[in-house]
Order: sequence, then C-alpha cells, then structure tokens
Amino acid sequence: MATINDHYLKLKAGYLFPEIARRVQAFGAEHPEAALIRLGIGDVTEPLPAACRAAMVRAVEEQGERASFRGYGPEQGYGWLREKIALHDFQSRGCAIDASEIFISDGSKCDCGNILDIFGDDNKIAVTDPVYPVYVDTNVMAGHGGAINDRGEYDGLVYLPITAENGFTAAIPQEKVDLVYLCFPNNPTGATATRSHLEAWVAYAREHGSILLFDAAYEAFITDSSLPHSIYEIEGARECAIEFRSFSKNAGFTGTRCALTVVPKSLYGRSAAGEAIALWGLWNRRQATKFNGVSYIVQRGAEAVYSPEGQAEVRSLVDFYMENARIIREHLTAAGLTVYGGVNAPYVWVKTPAGLSSWDFFDKLLHHCHVVCTPGAGFGAAGEGYCRISAFNGREQVVAAMERMQRLTGAMLG
Repeated sequence: MATINDHYLKLKAGYLFPEIARRVQAFGAEHPEAALIRLGIGDVTEPLPAACRAAMVRAVEEQGERASFRGYGPEQGYGWLREKIALHDFQSRGCAIDASEIFISDGSKCDCGNILDIFGDDNKIAVTDPVYPVYVDTNVMAGHGGAINDRGEYDGLVYLPITAENGFTAAIPQEKVDLVYLCFPNNPTGATATRSHLEAWVAYAREHGSILLFDAAYEAFITDSSLPHSIYEIEGARECAIEFRSFSKNAGFTGTRCALTVVPKSLYGRSAAGEAIALWGLWNRRQATKFNGVSYIVQRGAEAVYSPEGQAEVRSLVDFYMENARIIREHLTAAGLTVYGGVNAPYVWVKTPAGLSSWDFFDKLLHHCHVVCTPGAGFGAAGEGYCRISAFNGREQVVAAMERMQRLTGAMLG
C-alpha cells in the first residue's frame, strides 16, 4: 500500500471556509425558507467589467481562426500583460520592477502556497495571528508545522499577534526568522501598514537575511494616499521581498482566475553549501516545470483592466464594495459594537458582543439573522472574540444584513 504525506494529518479538523459551508448547508437544509445573506467568504458578486468581457470575447474569436489561434502560452505569462502590470502597478509608483520579474498565475492563494517549493525545510517561518489560513496550512502540508498545541498553534511556526493594542500590525520579532508572511491591507482585520512600518520590516529583513512574503491582494482598496500599495515602494525591498497580487477582488476575477507574483532578480537565498542563489531562477524553473500558464483568453481580459475603460470600471467596482464597507462599519458602530477596518480594506473586523466566542456569534448570526460571517477564531488563536464581515455582496443584501444585525445586537446589548 502506498504511503501518504503524514503532514496532512497534522492539519486542524477542516479548512475554515469548508467548515463554514458545512454549517450553513446544515442550517439551510433545516430552514429552506430562510433568506441567507452571505458576508463570510470574500467572494465578489458584481459582474466582470465590460472592458474585460469584451476583450475575452475578442480572444475567443481569435481562437476560432487558424491565423490567430494560440495553444500553449509562456508559463510566465504573455509579455504584453506583464508589461502593462509593470508600468501601471509598479513603475507608476516609483517601483523599479521589470516586466520579466512578474509571473502570471491562476491565483495568489496558489502562489502563496507554491512559493514554498523554492525554499528549504530548515527555515524559521513567522506568521501573524490572526492570519489567512493558507499561509499556515500550506506550511503544515510541507512539513514545517510540527506538533499542534491546545491553542491551535504549530510548534514549528513563530506567531506574531496582531491585536487592537498594536493596531493589528505585527511587532518586529526579537528573534531571527527566515520567512515572514505579511498581508496589507490585512485579511482578516482590514488593518493597513504605514510606510514607516513597512520600512521597519524591510530593515529587519535586510539585517537578518530574511524574505518577506508580501500579500497585496487588497491593495486596490487603499483610499489613504499616504499608504504604500506595494512593498517595493520601500527602498531596499527588492533585496528582501516577494509580492503577491490578484485580479480577483478589484476586477472580479474570483471565478475567472488571474493573479501575479513578483520575484525581483536581485533577491537571493542560500543553498545548503552556502552559495547565494537567485530566487528568480528557482521560481522560473518551478513555474516552467509545474505550471502551464493562464489561458490566453483570461490574460486578454486581465490586460483590459489597464485600458482607460477598464481602469474606470475597476475603480467603480472598488468604490461599490468600499461603500458597502462603510455601511457595515457605520451600522455596526451605531449598534454598539466595536469595529475595525473597512476604511482601506473590504473587511470589517468586529468584536463579538456579550463575551460570546467567535463560533457562538457565528451561530447566533446564522440562526437569528440568517447572516453568514467568518468567525475570527478560524484565523488563529488571537482572532478569538472577533468575526470578519465581508463587504462583497449586493447593496440591498448588505443593508438588509445590517438591519438584522442591528436588531440582534441591540437586543443583546440593550
């Protein structure tokens, strides 16, 4: 009998979102009449931008003609898309990122896990707490987790608590770590990092030879002009950071699938023999070996994001979801709840009322309000006592959900 990867057995009972889906499905089966409003998982609801749709239709037509048909594309992504990304997302902000340092993929979630392929097993890895579960679970799958304690923490990882007291931005660790996962604007708390905070992280990484794995999937939702959108806006980040981005939330590509990872050619790791090795070459080889690239049709759709029409339509989508976030934040504040985020991010991080646990509040919202949230405990031990409310839904649904939650919390706190 073939043996398995025993590290999978160390994973907690279930990935957060499937457990939410299980509870919601069970409730729906018992109460088919309930009109559920889903503000849990960060999935978009509004249609793809017209510019993207038109570009993909044209690409489909091209695939119907021998002269314009395309089969396998470059695993790294087509040059015309990489060049648009480099110009609009990085060079326009003063980031010295070349198109050749950008790798197109089918999701930043995938890349955040796959990036471990190019790193050794002896690295000390730090994650924030609470944290996007993919960072932790993929490390456990790769054998970096160790034993799990009664708080749900793995011995092999270094946890950096992010709390209301530190503005939900992790303090620089006193010890040396090799890989650090950072996510700003933050999922799940909605917190943002100032330029000085990111400067401190870059200085730490350069001093210790660490690599920052910087998830910027929500950068389009930053409304404060003083906040960096990219880690590469910080001097020296090219020597210590990999950045992940996605078209999922800004352009609605959650089901269409297109993202990117930036690996600067000036970024190095160390081999077992002590030799400095460029990480760009390792990631390039990994992608060429294990990935066949994103479809031509989807990449043409992503390219249209950078057209004048696409830029206006994407801005409109972002503004729509941020207005949802404002409604959520203001309604819940008026209801007497303590809320964070929702200003430069599409997530609102809510302190649970009346001493309820995260999952108890989840169940109460589900059963009494027919509203689905995400329990903070699912993001880590420091997330206990909070829940995450997503701004990704239609306006009517968001307003209705807030009215239901206000009635419930008013009764609980009144």
